[in-house]
Amino acid sequence: MSFPRVPSVATVVEHFGRALQGAHRDDTPYRHWVLHDVLPEDLAVGVLVLPIAPPIVGDTRGVRDLDNSKRTFFTPELRALFPTCQVFAEALQQPRIARLFQDTCGIEVAGGYLRMEYIQDTDGAWLEPHRDIPEKLFSLVLYLCTGPDAKDWGTDIYDGERRWVGRASAEFNSAVIFVPGPDTWHGFERRPIRGVRRLLEINYVRPDWRDRDQLAFPDRPIVVA
Repeated sequence: MSFPRVPSVATVVEHFGRALQGAHRDDTPYRHWVLHDVLPEDLAVGVLVLPIAPPIVGDTRGVRDLDNSKRTFFTPELRALFPTCQVFAEALQQPRIARLFQDTCGIEVAGGYLRMEYIQDTDGAWLEPHRDIPEKLFSLVLYLCTGPDAKDWGTDIYDGERRWVGRASAEFNSAVIFVPGPDTWHGFERRPIRGVRRLLEINYVRPDWRDRDQLAFPDRPIVVA
């Protein structure tokens, strides 16, 4: 028997959908939504126990795309290896979930593509204040951090002048969504990471996204129910 049990796509859709429908909107310092209890427990644990070692990286200079070869995306190849990844990606590809993202964020998503990155930051990792590119229709950060300091590993938030104004909670199995815009400054201030800071960045991206090798279903555009 595999551990943990891999839930069905329908179970993940139902659970994730409830989290989206219950999202709390906050407009300070820019519009974003906070979600709780995002994944079924079996799926959250299934991601944590994936046999994927944290990448060994040097000074990233505060960006993630310095060495894309060391990043982990839910590609067709990864989905074929791990049922957890397959079920998770298939659930977020479903038209019902696409509709909920569209209604929650007030954006059009039909024709976009699903992009999912599994991030495992270790001590020394940091991100400079930045805004996500407009080719991302929305950005969702799902926290799967564990350990005594994990509560302090949330995303740092800045105002339009790039002044630090707060930090998202990194409560286990919580998430934050925002729509990239001119004022959506965020990053990760350098601080000790004792253990591994695990999270997923999930996007629907525009049809002209160039890095097709990052997409979960490069031949299946998003359909809205």
